[in-house]
Amino acid sequence: MPQYDIIIEKDACDGIFACLTRDPRFVEGEDGLATVDPDADPVYDCEGAVTDTDERVVATFDDDRIDEARQAAAACPTDAIVVRVREGDE
Repeated sequence: MPQYDIIIEKDACDGIFACLTRDPRFVEGEDGLATVDPDADPVYDCEGAVTDTDERVVATFDDDRIDEARQAAAACPTDAIVVRVREGDE
């Protein structure tokens, strides 16, 4: 299973939250922008590492839910979300 990163660029995020309806791991952060919380999904017990800085959120997963993450990224009208497969995992 490939390891992948979900990256949210905070300066591009407008808090529209179209991503939240595509992938329940996306939630509203304390700053009013989208972030990722692996524990927010009530259906799947998933583990992920999340780094949240002033510039971006980077969440790393190694599950089979990359398509949900890609759908969330595609739904973002400001293109603030990128999903990247980790090098060597393609």
